[in-house]
Amino acid sequence: MKSTRWAGCLGLALLLGISVAHAAETERWTAAQANAWYAKQSWPVGSNYVPSSAINELEMWQAATFDPARIDQELGWAQGLGMNTMRVFLHNLLWEQDRDGFKQRIDTFLKIAAKHHIKPIFVLFDSCWDPDPVLGPQHPPIPGVHNSGWVQAPGTKVLDDPSHYGQLQAYVKDIVGRFAKDDRILAWDVWNEPDNDGGGNYAAEEPKDKFQRVAQLLPQVFNWARSQHPVQPLTSGVWHDGDWSKLGDLNTVERTQLTQSDIITFHNYEFPEDFLRRVQQLRTYGRPMICTEYMARSAGSTVDGVLPVGKKLDVGMVNWGFVSGKTQTIFPWDSWQKPYTLQPPVIWFHDLLQRDGTPYRQREAAIFRALSAAPKGVVPADAVTLPASEGTRVVKTAH
Repeated sequence: MKSTRWAGCLGLALLLGISVAHAAETERWTAAQANAWYAKQSWPVGSNYVPSSAINELEMWQAATFDPARIDQELGWAQGLGMNTMRVFLHNLLWEQDRDGFKQRIDTFLKIAAKHHIKPIFVLFDSCWDPDPVLGPQHPPIPGVHNSGWVQAPGTKVLDDPSHYGQLQAYVKDIVGRFAKDDRILAWDVWNEPDNDGGGNYAAEEPKDKFQRVAQLLPQVFNWARSQHPVQPLTSGVWHDGDWSKLGDLNTVERTQLTQSDIITFHNYEFPEDFLRRVQQLRTYGRPMICTEYMARSAGSTVDGVLPVGKKLDVGMVNWGFVSGKTQTIFPWDSWQKPYTLQPPVIWFHDLLQRDGTPYRQREAAIFRALSAAPKGVVPADAVTLPASEGTRVVKTAH
């Protein structure tokens, strides 16, 4: 059994073109380099972004549904809140479909973002939700269900067929290479939650050895991206339970994330005290940090409670969801088991703005503006003291 497994790994390594010389050419930033880079940045604050008119990253980027006017409008709203970054998902199928057009649309997006002083974090791969991505028109949202159309990248068909891995390598090298020196980009998030088992109701469609395949691919994705010598840092965010300061206790994917990322990123959807505990664990690595997913209001992760902590600790903050739209992430994760078809949730789970740009809560908008305007590490009093006129009232809206 051991010899068979070794032979399989060796074959995969040869297929992926791994070599000691190649690895030596793609060295991770030192902690000093990473901290010097971060010191030059404004405090990163923003949202995970897909236009409200798109159900997923395919609908966002395909030529027939790419919507620069809406992106311009919505990034203008982000600028008005003081945001300076957006985490934006790409997809390998978009590159395979129309690589030149895709890169042109990325450039168009970057021009719009730069107009609003926003530097995006681009995500190359993603292990969450539907494992069978299909190009072309996307299905409409499932009523009352959170992220009912989001698709994985690369998806089961590609993960199950190593003969396609060369295409993944070409995608990463071409996209990162094209924009490697582009200072309009903040960072590259090479794989979102790579060891996620998918979520939703897709378990039967997931590869049985998904973890093993992703664990073998993830270091190569870092190498492929790094071989293009980007001026932007590379990262992949940890998100599981466990003590992140104890590298030896973590799984293979998490160890790759924490030892290959130039800057440390993580996800946290819990109460502020848990967020603080996570930051303290990750401080042991001596690198700058960005929380690339947070805010699940009914789970205890809120703008009021967590964002000021991130600002005080100089941790970049990127919440999930910007404008309520076709992703339907105002609904909580449990909507996959019990869709919110009769009435909306008591409070929104994710998202900050309604379709017309009106904040879900004006208080949240005020906190974003106050924190983004303050110097790094400084939390203005008006960002943590709730005005008496607002109290703890939740603004409910029709949906």
